[in-house]
Amino acid sequence: MMAQDAGMFTVHQTIGSVLCCKCGIRMQPNAANMCVKCLRSEVDITEGLLKRLVLVHCPECESYLQPPRTWVKLQLESKELLTFCLKKLQKNMNINKVKLVNAEFIWTEPHSKRVKVKVSVQKEVYNGAILEQSYLIEYVQQDHMCESCSRVAANPDQWVAAVQLRQHVSHRRTFFYLEQLILRHGAAARAVRIKQMDHGIDFYFSNRSHGNKFVEFIGKVAPVKSRSDKQLVSHDSKSNNYNYKYTFSVEISPICHEDLICLPPKAAAILGNIGPIVICTKVTNSIALLDPLTLKFGFLDAEQYWRTSFKSLLTSRQLVEYIVLDIEAVSSEITVGGMKYVLADAQVARVSDFGKNDTQFSIRTHLGHLLKPGDLALGYDLYGANSNDMELDRYKGYIPEVVLIKKSYEEKRQKRRGKPRSWKLKSLNMEVDDKIKVNEDKNDAEYENFLKDLEENPELRFNISLYQNKDYQPSEVASVTEDDGQPIPSVPDDELLAADLLAAEFDDLDLIEDGDGEDDMAE
Repeated sequence: MMAQDAGMFTVHQTIGSVLCCKCGIRMQPNAANMCVKCLRSEVDITEGLLKRLVLVHCPECESYLQPPRTWVKLQLESKELLTFCLKKLQKNMNINKVKLVNAEFIWTEPHSKRVKVKVSVQKEVYNGAILEQSYLIEYVQQDHMCESCSRVAANPDQWVAAVQLRQHVSHRRTFFYLEQLILRHGAAARAVRIKQMDHGIDFYFSNRSHGNKFVEFIGKVAPVKSRSDKQLVSHDSKSNNYNYKYTFSVEISPICHEDLICLPPKAAAILGNIGPIVICTKVTNSIALLDPLTLKFGFLDAEQYWRTSFKSLLTSRQLVEYIVLDIEAVSSEITVGGMKYVLADAQVARVSDFGKNDTQFSIRTHLGHLLKPGDLALGYDLYGANSNDMELDRYKGYIPEVVLIKKSYEEKRQKRRGKPRSWKLKSLNMEVDDKIKVNEDKNDAEYENFLKDLEENPELRFNISLYQNKDYQPSEVASVTEDDGQPIPSVPDDELLAADLLAAEFDDLDLIEDGDGEDDMAE
């Protein structure tokens, strides 16, 4: 180009052609002076490469053995399985000096116990000429149960680690939420047994490390304290091996979402002297507390909570329904802890008092942005509550008579009671302990309240998976709206996952180290 720009004469170059030294056809020259067809007939670059291998497969947990003693869970025709298969060829290809170019699965019947992979490789032959060739590799699946599954198959009750999850409250709302978090993250995928107990759930694992990992997960999503213990099962004096069973006791804080709390002086000092009457607005690995009279906000982490260790003054089961007679905002909208609030002065009366007396309460509330005259709200009745809390007695005359917690949609929901929701949740495969008596009506009512909380609180459903309900027919339920035209809280369709995922298994690729499992039992 530079010569042409300078006006100089250039000779146009053409690519020459030669005759193949074997078959005589015209071709572009290469280092071997042979066409591709003749090169392939002369040289087989796949000679010496492995074409048949064995995959040791556990039919129970769909895992594959990665020598020497590691099992990895893989799905058929997944990228991870392809990578796993090709790693078995790497050493053989390096010895034969071939380069992997492409690989893909060839479909086989699932019950054939065969995995076929088409592989393309390149190799330098005859004076630097590079030849590419494809060939088929067949992997034969040999079924062999991993040690965890063998142990479970021999004795389903045989376990190495047990995690006893407990919360000493009168309801199971926390466990309904924890169940969804556990399912979302596959935290209990390695549990060999799950049992519902009084005030909690027991999880059994065939490996101590799986129990440890589960306890760590619970500690990241809830304020807990835990301790562990071990019991000697057997002892081999010749090899000096000790076999133990491990038990992890995990206690969850009794403070729950929407509970009313009277803070002790120590806890109030940690939070900058807010309160003493506060509302629990959120529970993760820390507890978020809001003063409804001043909108002051604070967090207590698990260590700070267990150091002061207080209980709820009133819980969500003690909420009373009120009607708003009048309300007037006294502040502009404020965002606190990611939620919007407006302080307001309100006149309210208990719904149960209508027709009996004219008792009214003048209160201050943080729900000025949601409530208007005529609305129903749920709150705590401190005026008529019978409490033996020592801390509350100190503040008599300074505490409000009523603390409103949330707007009530119960009257509007009556119109669609019994109708299916457009979404549903997964549930753990859990057995119920024979020693406890389950009140089905109470359990169903608590679960229904949990579903309502999910509809009303987008932040609560942020970390859980909701699935489309195949049985839901949009025509069945008319759109239910309030008098001002605002719809009743519900879950938007764009937050729902496909219904076919409801039955899908977790494609969790965590390693199951059965070799470590032996070490967990033996010390």
